[in-house]
Amino acid sequence: MNWHCKTFADLSVDELYDFLKLRVDVFVVEQTCYYPDLDDLDRHPQVMHLFCYEQGTMLGYCRLLPPGLAYENESAIGRVVVSEQGRGQKLGYELMAKANAEVDQLWPEQDCHISAQEHLKNFYQKLGFEQVSDMYLEDGIPHIGMVRKTKG
Repeated sequence: MNWHCKTFADLSVDELYDFLKLRVDVFVVEQTCYYPDLDDLDRHPQVMHLFCYEQGTMLGYCRLLPPGLAYENESAIGRVVVSEQGRGQKLGYELMAKANAEVDQLWPEQDCHISAQEHLKNFYQKLGFEQVSDMYLEDGIPHIGMVRKTKG
């Protein structure tokens, strides 16, 4: 598994295409959730794109957002996605563990917030996140706010 964490400016055209395709394949097609995926946050100079390839295929992706961009005093992890062929290998845990480590290094003083699909609550709890909101609908899918506190 080849892992990468890059700013938008450092992405290759192929990497950009691959993660946009993965997000559309899973969020729009598989989950039948029609939403504006291109929200201009991907291009922010402090947003980091974390992804992995195996044998030339992108299997997992998420984006890391600095404090103040999505949440006032918290960093954020979003667009967490594992391809169909990457599932069943605990890749989601590996992806989120790497995302947590990157966030801790980039913004060590800030808590990290996620907007999690409600059915994944236990998954994210195992990674240190705690529920901080009631269920709400985001693009027609039940979500909950979750936060992982800094260790400091």
